[in-house]
Parts: sequence; C-alpha cells; structure tokens
Amino acid sequence: MSRRSGILEFAVLGLLRESPMHGYELRKRLNTSLGVFRAFSYGTLYPCLKTLVANGWLIEEPGNTTEDALAAPLTGRRAKIVYRLTADGKEHFEQLLSQTGPDAYEDETFAARFAFFGQTSRDVRMRVLEGRRSRLEERLEKMRASLTRTRERLDDYTLELQRHGMESVEREVRWLNELIESERAGRDLKGPASGATPRQDTTSGASGDLPRPGDNPRTGSPDDTAT
Repeated sequence: MSRRSGILEFAVLGLLRESPMHGYELRKRLNTSLGVFRAFSYGTLYPCLKTLVANGWLIEEPGNTTEDALAAPLTGRRAKIVYRLTADGKEHFEQLLSQTGPDAYEDETFAARFAFFGQTSRDVRMRVLEGRRSRLEERLEKMRASLTRTRERLDDYTLELQRHGMESVEREVRWLNELIESERAGRDLKGPASGATPRQDTTSGASGDLPRPGDNPRTGSPDDTAT
C-alpha cells in the first residue's frame, strides 16, 4: 500500500466513524474538510472503498432516503450506496489512531492525523506533536547550515526564497510549541469538529494543506451507484 492510499483509508474510516455516508458525501467531506485530499478523484475513492469493504472494515447498504427511493425508479438507476463502519473497522481505525511512528508526523500524513486529534488520546497527541516538532527542527538546522554554506553563491531572489522557507518552518515550530504547551497543561482545544483542518503555508516543503504555522490553534456530481 502506498503512503497516500494509506492516508486516504485512514481518513475514510475516520469520517465514517462519525456517521454512515454515500460516496459523493464522503468525497465532499474529504475535499472541503481535509484539504490534503482536494485534488483526488472518484477514481481514487471507489477502489479505496472497495478495498475497505473487502477487508471487512466497511459494509455497503442501499440508500434509504426518500430522495433516493423516488429517484431510482424514475431514472432507472440504482439507489446510492451508503458505506457504514463495521465493528472491525472501528477497531482497526482505533489501532491506526494509536500509532505514533514517523508515518504519523511526516509532511504527507500529519494533516490527516491532526484532523482527527479530537478522537485521539492525549498521550498519543503529545507524541505525534513532539515527533513533528523534532522532524521540523532537524529540517530547520539543515536549512540553516545549507544557507550558511551557499549564501555567497546565491543571488538575492534565491536567497530571499530560502529565507522565506526557513521562516515558514520556524512558524510551524512555534505553533507546535503552543500546542504542546496546551497539551501539557491539560487544555483541550475548542474548535471545529474532527475533519476540519486549518490551512497551512506550504512553502516549508509540506505537501497538502496542513494547519498554518503561526496561527492561533484556539480559533481556529457523479452519481454514487455501485461500481
């Protein structure tokens, strides 16, 4: 499994833990609430859903809304399929939530993990945040060393771009410091529901829409027939 497909499976399980959804609604939530998935397509989502069903983590149910019931006979199309998390799927998602290794705080995965911090235990949140901060501090040290070595060979614009990248990483480190301090003090953040991820300046090299470093963390259609 690729890292990106693993992130998508994690996010789908997390959203379906909140409530059952059909494919279009899932895609909308992934696009609007988890910006890291803004560019993905139905061609990516449905194979993921089929894999989760095959693993026994989801089940497919026919749509039972009045709109679905009326539309199906009139259009000749089958009702939209609703995906529901199984008990095994919930257990698997909870296992994923408890993981604190490098995959939890890399650029490609941190946004999705952070989006579900409301469902994550405090000790796990702390380890993920500290891991992310450590990774960025290592990156910042390398950036500073590289800038020192190459400063004399760079033109003004390239130099300014490198400085901007360093400032972006520094802002995220400060933001992480604030979050870690809040966690240590036993304060839970009050904000949007899980799945709502703040934006981030991506010039630090992170891919996807991570929470914006430096922001105050306290404020913060195709038809879905079976395929």
